[in-house]
Amino acid sequence: MPTDSNAPLITAEHLVKRFGDFVAVDGIDVEVPRGESFGFLGPNGAGKSSTMRMIGCVSPVTEGRLRIFGLDPATDGKQIRSRMGVVPQMDQLDEQLTVEDNMILYGRYFDIPRAECKRRAKELLEFVQLTDRAKSKIEPLSGGMKRRVTIARSLINEPELLLLDEPTTGLDPQARHVLWDRLYRLKQRGVTLVLTTHYMDEAEQLCDRLVVMDQGKIVAMGSPRELIEKHSPREVLELRYPAGTNDERASDLDGVGNRREVLPDRVLIYADDGEAALAEVHRRGSRPESALVRRSSLEDVFLRLTGRSLVD
Repeated sequence: MPTDSNAPLITAEHLVKRFGDFVAVDGIDVEVPRGESFGFLGPNGAGKSSTMRMIGCVSPVTEGRLRIFGLDPATDGKQIRSRMGVVPQMDQLDEQLTVEDNMILYGRYFDIPRAECKRRAKELLEFVQLTDRAKSKIEPLSGGMKRRVTIARSLINEPELLLLDEPTTGLDPQARHVLWDRLYRLKQRGVTLVLTTHYMDEAEQLCDRLVVMDQGKIVAMGSPRELIEKHSPREVLELRYPAGTNDERASDLDGVGNRREVLPDRVLIYADDGEAALAEVHRRGSRPESALVRRSSLEDVFLRLTGRSLVD
């Protein structure tokens, strides 16, 4: 079934997912255009994974309307999945098979001829910079390499849409940057990306637009820059006091900056001018153990909207 190139690739209207009496996704509306990189941001239990499972056609919609490629997952799941790639949070590779055989075996699930699977595997391993590991077994590979194999494998059916659940969780910074580069190149090729993440820098690097979810609802939507500009002043002053004294010391800072957040390990002062805020802190005789002025980030947006840190 052809897809209108101007129509959204994903459309969700009043989407609900229940598990018994528990409402995991509570009436959300989302549109993802073709070629966009779209993110779901939220803590565990926010509803983002349940939403991704519905989009991935592995969990039925309870209420509302969901269309992927203009098709209904309830009746066209197999056709939708044939045009989609999925990168699960945990790598599901057969550790006793070689990298190449993992990809060929996965491709056969889509009824792709073995010779064509092998050709695509070679091309994809070159794309993720693992050509020299084609004949290696999975078990001895590093975490970053396994993640790249999983991404390469998810592309064997040449998907138009790629779902990624926490794509770089547990990886070191260098491995994360390599994956970001590969995902950016996929987007340049026209693949639509939909991802969940706990990492603020990842969302800012990869997402054209994103939603912030909390308790099954969307509490904000926009580009990373739009969300930061709308929900947080320009700068943040981070103050660290001796352990266990944050609440006491924060009471001395009333009126400094636009607003204040007291976290277990630090006090945050949100201000248009962080250095001026720090000068006022010192003028009041407050002496933190350390002080840092930085630009506002998505972490600050999340804290403002949900009242908690993303890693809670």
